[in-house]
Amino acid sequence: MRKDVWFWLTVLLAAAALVASAILLVDYVRPAPVFCDASGGCGRVKATVFARPLGIPLPAIGLAGMFGLGLAALVPGRGARIVQLVLGWVGGLAALLLFGVQARMSVLCPYCAVVDGSALGLAVLSTLRWRKHWDPPSGRLATGAAAVGLLLAIAVPFGIGFQRRIIPEGIPEPIAEEMRRTGRGKVTVVDFVDFECPYCRDTHAAFAPLLEQWRAKVRVARKHVPLRMHPHAMDAAKAACCGEALGKGDEIADALFEAPPEELTREGCEKIAKAHGLDVDRFRACVDDPATASRIEKDKETFRAAKSHGLPTIWIDGTKLAGAQDREALASTLEAAIRDL
Repeated sequence: MRKDVWFWLTVLLAAAALVASAILLVDYVRPAPVFCDASGGCGRVKATVFARPLGIPLPAIGLAGMFGLGLAALVPGRGARIVQLVLGWVGGLAALLLFGVQARMSVLCPYCAVVDGSALGLAVLSTLRWRKHWDPPSGRLATGAAAVGLLLAIAVPFGIGFQRRIIPEGIPEPIAEEMRRTGRGKVTVVDFVDFECPYCRDTHAAFAPLLEQWRAKVRVARKHVPLRMHPHAMDAAKAACCGEALGKGDEIADALFEAPPEELTREGCEKIAKAHGLDVDRFRACVDDPATASRIEKDKETFRAAKSHGLPTIWIDGTKLAGAQDREALASTLEAAIRDL
């Protein structure tokens, strides 16, 4: 019974080390960190001479060693015990060295600590297995489940890490957050608008056909910044928010941009909503809901946090376009972002 406990503890520690090693390897090979803070302990360890022995990322070596040790733990016999013992001691000695490096630098890489702490535990367990001649539980179910667990410990961090979007430094946090929501495979367009603003209307007329053309490659996040100088801008902003909430955000927004500015009254907005098939009672309730006004105030805060000052302001991924834009400028920026996906 005891040897089964030690077996599963070995698998657990190997899986923990594999998860952390896979996370570190993702950050070593991607253009910018995904999991780690570049200025934190992981980033500082990554900058040392120990990070790439012989040009090989250290996490790749750790990943291979831990996976080999985990597999050896699943195999019965003297040969497997020797392999596990050797890998366990090599990993343990390397862990002591790397803990010493971090102590000397007065930093702590949390993912490194998981790998190194697991390696020390595995060195002890590998020694116990060698001395006690323990083998894995008999039967394919236990070893099969353990093998699947080890593979998932690598696959899950890789899947998350290589799927997650890299956000370049210097992009305001509200824009970066929208890019993270979009994920990979699509361009994020954050469009700050006032439906009564003539420059916003002209820019939308140039931009709308491009957004339609690249619909499958673009996610649009429209943010409302109704200006006080425009008497109907707030009514139009509420109408756009409610159109979005009721499932016809793009259609209502297009109609608001195309309607004459003097018709963007509350009544005029209700006519637009009705013409596009929205339930007028639900639309009115949404317009009067304090949450709609709160949403617009939050959009204004996002506008200020994104260091924006005038309208229209459009972010296409990490590129900011401020002021009225013609079709050529919009097309070249959007198509360049799509090429970089």
